[in-house]
Amino acid sequence: MPDESVPTQVAELWDLVRAYAKQETIEPLKGIGRYVAFGLAGSFLLGTGVIFLALAGLRALETETGDAFDGNWSFAPYVIVLLGCAAVVGLAISRTGKKERS
Repeated sequence: MPDESVPTQVAELWDLVRAYAKQETIEPLKGIGRYVAFGLAGSFLLGTGVIFLALAGLRALETETGDAFDGNWSFAPYVIVLLGCAAVVGLAISRTGKKERS
């Protein structure tokens, strides 16, 4: 090593620092990016499914209950579906809270 010049040692040090920085920052960020992308795709698909399920429930209540929700009760299927969606949201929020440590 004593026969190498200072510029050569500086160039090697710079390459080493760049390789280390790439290994410790860029590679983990790529992994996090994939994780976030799959999470966003999953949440989009889950949200779309919940919306379709709520619409199916609403249409089922409107068409399959006969004349139970006719006249002054025509708002009831909307309220029932809204309460069902609120229950799903409440369940999701309750499951995302911090866990108590014993």
